[in-house]
Amino acid sequence: MPHTHQKAWDRLAEQVVLELPRPMGATSTVIDPTYRLDPAEVFGRGAPLVVEIGSGSGDALVAGAQARPDWDFLAFEVWRPGIGHALAKMGETALPNVRVVEADAAVALQTLLAPGSVREVWTFFPDPWPKAKHHKRRIVTPDLVDAVVALLEPGGVWRLATDWDHYAEAMREVIGADDRLELVSTDRAPLRPVTRFERRGTEAGREITDLAYRLR
Repeated sequence: MPHTHQKAWDRLAEQVVLELPRPMGATSTVIDPTYRLDPAEVFGRGAPLVVEIGSGSGDALVAGAQARPDWDFLAFEVWRPGIGHALAKMGETALPNVRVVEADAAVALQTLLAPGSVREVWTFFPDPWPKAKHHKRRIVTPDLVDAVVALLEPGGVWRLATDWDHYAEAMREVIGADDRLELVSTDRAPLRPVTRFERRGTEAGREITDLAYRLR
């Protein structure tokens, strides 16, 4: 990762990046499925919890945590340079309401958190895998829907955004097939900043789609 991001990692990772048990080795992105994370213990308080699936370089994560210091934010990201970038965005001091797990969220979220413990789930600009032969790699799948439904507290919200029309349609199809969730908004997510992915999409002439689903 770039030098400034590495310096931020060296300075802040111990406070922000969680070290969790990994049965397949320290470099694995798979968390021990028998391990249960206690957010109150991790953050040292009880507060509404936001889980971000794929925090990328941390634009939404850092902006959201700064805007809502009364909420806690738990991000999942497999791309270590992105985590370093997010840490650099924090400056010299770690945000006390942010923790990051270097792991595959689609797998970890099936077991890591207690059911009904999350206020919001964010999935902003996931890799669209535009080629048809790669659609199976997309993160928004029926299995992820099941995991998110289990995590959300009653009335909790899953917020998504993409700049690819065909992926937006696929999201609507996959999530809309589950009657436990209802589409409540297509407005921009309240805490979502303009990210570099959004700027790239807009510059390329693509329309941004926001979706918000609430647990019935």
